[in-house]
Amino acid sequence: MEDTLKIGLIVKPQGIRGELKVQPLTDDINRYKGLKEVLIDDKTYRVTNTVISGDMVFLSLFGVSDRNAAETFRGKFLRVKRENAIPLEEGRYYIVDIVGCEIKTDDGQDVGKVLEITSARTDIFTVKCQDGRVLRFPFLKDLVLSVDIDNKLITVSGKRLLEVSCYED
Repeated sequence: MEDTLKIGLIVKPQGIRGELKVQPLTDDINRYKGLKEVLIDDKTYRVTNTVISGDMVFLSLFGVSDRNAAETFRGKFLRVKRENAIPLEEGRYYIVDIVGCEIKTDDGQDVGKVLEITSARTDIFTVKCQDGRVLRFPFLKDLVLSVDIDNKLITVSGKRLLEVSCYED
């Protein structure tokens, strides 16, 4: 398991006082309200101010006091230490923990390994199959039967998988 979690992408500087415009990479934008520190390129920065506006977040960091300093962060990711992350509800998972999991059907057939998850109304799993093809399917309650992060294994209903999945061309 990774020690840090990606929570945002710095889009650009905002204004002349070193504020950063951040695209959140979390399904709960309010998690930024209690944010005390972030990591950028493995360096820790103390958060001095947070403003949420629409679907974007504006952060001020201690030591980043002008636009030129803020510009150096453009395109970089904000991370938090796992121990500082907001705890998830039961049945919710961090994407970083799902990527790399093996997918098996309830009758024991190997499907493949999770390559990525695309966030949408329902998360979309992209899986590299044993035969080299790429399969996509939504994360549905009646499809995903169990998730075992410790053993990197996800069990799905084989029948339901056939109904809702599609292969990439």
